[in-house]
Amino acid sequence: MTTLGLVDAEQRDMVALFPSFDPEQGDLMDFRRDLVEGTTALLKSASVRYEERSIPGPDGVPAVRVILFRPPASKQTTSAILYVHGGGMIAGTPDMQAGALERLASETGTLIVSVDYRLAPETPFPGGLEDVYAALVWLHGCAGELGVDPGRIMVMGDSGGGCLAAATALLARDRGRIPLRAQVLIYPMLDLRTGGPDAPSDDPTTGEFVWTRAQNRHAWSAVRADLPTDDPRFGYLSPAFMRDLSGLPATFIMTGTLDLFRDEDVTFAHRLWKAGVPTDLIVYANAVHGFDLLPSSLAERVHRDVVEAVRRLM
Repeated sequence: MTTLGLVDAEQRDMVALFPSFDPEQGDLMDFRRDLVEGTTALLKSASVRYEERSIPGPDGVPAVRVILFRPPASKQTTSAILYVHGGGMIAGTPDMQAGALERLASETGTLIVSVDYRLAPETPFPGGLEDVYAALVWLHGCAGELGVDPGRIMVMGDSGGGCLAAATALLARDRGRIPLRAQVLIYPMLDLRTGGPDAPSDDPTTGEFVWTRAQNRHAWSAVRADLPTDDPRFGYLSPAFMRDLSGLPATFIMTGTLDLFRDEDVTFAHRLWKAGVPTDLIVYANAVHGFDLLPSSLAERVHRDVVEAVRRLM
């Protein structure tokens, strides 16, 4: 079936702007290039200036690159967001979202640190996750130097970065070193079964555009590698499998009705509610995966909602 008629009218002619990726053709490198170039153009990121740092990585691996976006000098901040970029954990860079992150830092008065984590399949789980956690440790440890209250750090991510953000919140809870203020999950990729024969649900109106079932299966296979289901780390790989969600910080989740991840995101929110975690969930009608990147009234509405959520949770 085609769901183009269900897509937001302003965005309908723009969904084709997103780069396509056919796993059967083995064109991952082309997809990586097209994703960065396309997102950079959509978000007008090429002209944005930011501070770049190299920070200690996990034990025994190279340093991790992070980029920093500071709010205007007129807005004194004591809060910070650790941001994790999207791309299915197989593509993307923090630089491609510079335009959006600069705007978010300015409008929320919050320092934003975005992580250039290692990608699969070159680095499968838990490499990328440990890079993000290393950045959290650095941010918390350098809070004084950065002018940040160490008790006012939130983690935020979109798509595959939303998975890593959720997993980082779980790691922070379980390792007990760093208290997170909140987590903001933008159409997060949480359940490795989605798009496959074992998917808990499979609505044919989802997943036609931007991020498909075939892409999702390929990405999860690359990230998972040979990790068995009974590995105790499995819930950090795919947060939908984490049995205990109690003790997590206040959460904001957004997704779209046409997004392949819609049902897993809604289910995750339900489980957080049952675990007693304060959680807001917004599901936007007529919205495909990545819809907030497409210039439109809907994208502006999402931006306002995210800014309001960050301000409220901080």
